[in-house]
Order: sequence, then C-alpha cells, then structure tokens
Amino acid sequence: MLAKVMSGAVYGVNAYVVEIEVNAGHGEPFTVIVGLPDAAVKESKDRVETALINSGFAPPMGRTTINLAPADIKKEGPSFDLPIALGMLSAEGDIPAERLEGIGVVGELALSGEVRRVKGVLPIAINARDHGLKGLMVPTENGEEAAVVKGLDVYPVDNLRQAADFMAGNIVLDPIDVDLDSILNAFDHYDEDFADVKGQEYAKRAIEVAVSGGHNLLAIGPPGTGKTMLAKRVPSILPPMSLEEALEATKIYSIAGMLASHQAHLVSRPFRAPHHTISDAGLLGGGSHPAPGEVSLSHNGVLFLDELPEFHRNVLEVLRQPLEDGVVTISRAATSVTFPSRFMLVAAMNPCPCGYYSDPKNTCRCSPLQIQRYRNRISGPLLDRIDIHLEVPAVRYHDLTSRENGESSSEIRSRVLEARKRQQARYKDISGVHCNADMRKKDLDAHGEMDPEAETLLKMAITELNFSARAFDRIRKVSRTIADLEGCEIIKPEHVSESVQYRSLDRQMWV
Repeated sequence: MLAKVMSGAVYGVNAYVVEIEVNAGHGEPFTVIVGLPDAAVKESKDRVETALINSGFAPPMGRTTINLAPADIKKEGPSFDLPIALGMLSAEGDIPAERLEGIGVVGELALSGEVRRVKGVLPIAINARDHGLKGLMVPTENGEEAAVVKGLDVYPVDNLRQAADFMAGNIVLDPIDVDLDSILNAFDHYDEDFADVKGQEYAKRAIEVAVSGGHNLLAIGPPGTGKTMLAKRVPSILPPMSLEEALEATKIYSIAGMLASHQAHLVSRPFRAPHHTISDAGLLGGGSHPAPGEVSLSHNGVLFLDELPEFHRNVLEVLRQPLEDGVVTISRAATSVTFPSRFMLVAAMNPCPCGYYSDPKNTCRCSPLQIQRYRNRISGPLLDRIDIHLEVPAVRYHDLTSRENGESSSEIRSRVLEARKRQQARYKDISGVHCNADMRKKDLDAHGEMDPEAETLLKMAITELNFSARAFDRIRKVSRTIADLEGCEIIKPEHVSESVQYRSLDRQMWV
C-alpha cells in the first residue's frame, strides 16, 4: 500500500515542500530511503522502527521503500522522522490516507517515541501556509514558533503515539495560539542601561546619532575607557522591531537552531559579539549545506567586533560586501544561498598594541613601526564603510566618583524613535531604504538638501582633509541624521561640522 505525507525542509532562509512517499510491499523486512538523503536521514529508518516498537506499533513486515521528493535536492537532518513513521503506519493501514491530506508534519523521533524539536520550523510553517496546507504538526517545543504564522493550524505533539492517534481520529488536538502583541511588547526590558555609564557624554552623543540613522560606528581608545560597556548598551536604545523584522530575524535563528524552547520569536533586536578568533566562514556563513554566519544572525540588530585589529585580515575583508549590500551570498559548486545581513556594525579597538598611544596619563611603549602595522590590519575600504569614528578618552576622576546617574536609555531612545519616525515617513515610498544609512546616491541628492553655508563648509572639509568619495557620502548621511534629531529638514553648518568630527579620526590616525 502507498501512503503520502507532506513535510518540509529549509534551503537558505526559505523552505520548500517535501512529499514523503512510503510504499509497503512484500518480501523480506527491509527499509530503503531514496531521494538524496544524507547520513542523518538514512539513519532515520533505525530510529523510526525502534520508536514504532516502543510506542506499541508493529514494525513493517515487508520491504518498505521511502521516497523523498523532489528527488534532485539533497535532504538533511532528522526532521523527517515523524512524517516517515506516520507514512509507515498509513501504508500498513493504521492511519486512513485521507487523514494525512492537507497537514504537514515535521519532527525528530527518540527511540522511546518522544518527538524532539527540530530546526527551521518557522520558514517551514510559512511555506506550508503559502502552499495551501491547512495544518502543520510539530514538536511541542516548536509549537509557539510555528504558531506565529497566521492562517495555519499548528498541532504540537509530544510523542509518536499521540501523533498517530490524532491522525487516526482517535483523539482531538486543539491548534495552539499565541498572542503576538504581548510578545512584541516584551522587548522593553534590558539589563544594561546608559544610566550606568559615568561621563563619556561625547561618546553617548555619537552612539545616539549612529543608532538614529543606522550608521556603523568604530570606537577607538585606551583600555578601560568603557568602549565595550558602551557597545553593550546600544541595544537598549534601538527602536523596537516591527512584526516583519521580527519574523525575518526569527527565521534565521530558527534555521540555525538557536531559538530557545517554546520561544515564539525574537522579542528584541539581536546583539552578536563573536570572538576575534572566528573564521571567515563563521562570520559570513558557510558549510557543505550553507548555514547563516554571525553577519546574518545580526540581521536587524547589532554586530559588535571588540578588539577589531585582532581579527584576521581576510575575516574583516569579507565584511565589506554585506555592509554595502545588506545580503551575503554563499556559492558552492552545486548551490548558491543568499542570507539577509542588514545590521549595524559597532567595533572597538585600542589606538596601538599596548593601548596607550596619545593617552596623556600613560606612556606608550610601541614603536612607530609597531603602531603602523597594528593600524594597517584594518583596510581603508573597510574604514570607509564605517560612518562614525569615535574617540573614547579615559574617564575623569570627577565623573567616576559622581553619584549622579547619566541619562537613561529610555530618554535617549525617545529621541531615537522621533528621528526614526521622520526617516520612515520620508522613505515610505522608497524600496530598500529604511533609515538614513541605507540611502543611495540618488536618495541623498533628493533628501540631503543643505543650506549654502553648510555646502561651503562641507566643500572645505572634503578638500582640506582629502576624504574619499565614499566618505563624502557618509558625511552627508550622518549630517542628515543629526538634522533629523533636531527636527530640521534642511542640513545646517552645525550638522555638517559635527558629522565631519566623526570622520576625522581616519585621517588623523591612519595616514
């Protein structure tokens, strides 16, 4: 007897339908899986047969052939265990074939028959809905993750016996429901707050500007000045994610298997801080079956690179294309996968190997050659893609001992939100532009209007400081953000002056 069960698998950040055909025939008991299965899929026959026995079902008595269609795409992972088991039961006559119609199934089986959570359930649920399936059976731990997809009934199951009884019509399972509004409103709690930061008002201002416009930022200063402390508080002033942004980010974490058990989706913007020993594949993504890297896990959030010059040169250079395009494409001989990677880059570094170059309180022990080699680890093209270069000096004793708290993150965020609202209204009809940092040349020309004095000041700064063409555009974008923070439609000289200050470090230190 032939049975069919609908399932799904992930390719990149999207999913595709997998039709599992199970044919129970005569002959010696033997199970074969075809359709380009990998080792984990081939091993599922042993897990499934043992789970069937331990769940009180008879194992297949004859030759069983299992086909995973489409047969020309390699299938990976254990998520086909549960649909294969239900297909076997249907082929043996324990589950009516019509009960399997219109319902997708994913899940890994333990030998005891328990259903374990799997990766990529959210994109599979979205794909199942888009292909007209009325329901999806998933492990209980993945239930809330799949239930955020409206228009699809999600049935969580704990074990194979429960799944089989539901498919046979012996029990009733209610589809799970989640309250998206309450989940999205949960973003507003952060353990880190800018009120804890003593002094560093100039650095706070630069971070506020960076977040308001989505600009990349590099903080340079001696050890112990608070660079990492400031960076860890950046998420506390980011605007909340929209439902669309939350689903985009959650899909990536679902594919990577990084969602917590029973977590519906991400409630706050990602903050990723990889160690400087990371490889280019770990940062960009890769593998025989391409998986998202840190730049994609930071999508719609922040990627923090501490001790920037300590990263390998080839690792830093792969950042250039994602920073420019907002996507990363991983190409292999047999496949090409594109992951989204629109993130805010926050980086920190010391001015020299010992950390005390230009520090008035400590003597630098580095030779000029050592300093030059240290700085040359970061290429000019990468620096040009960082909008704001921030100098973070040592904190004064008066500020350290002050009992007054600094401005809180909620106060700063309120100004950030107002600036972002102006940008959203300005770019609502422009595809691919979400904030000032996303503006292209034509968008800058249309929305970066300056008064004559501001244009004169910008011309003088570009001519005398010899900025590149890319740096010229970055200055205009940051100026636009500073104007938005003040509620000005026309960019004024003071906006350009502040923006140029945020670019001066690359000429003072890197020439």
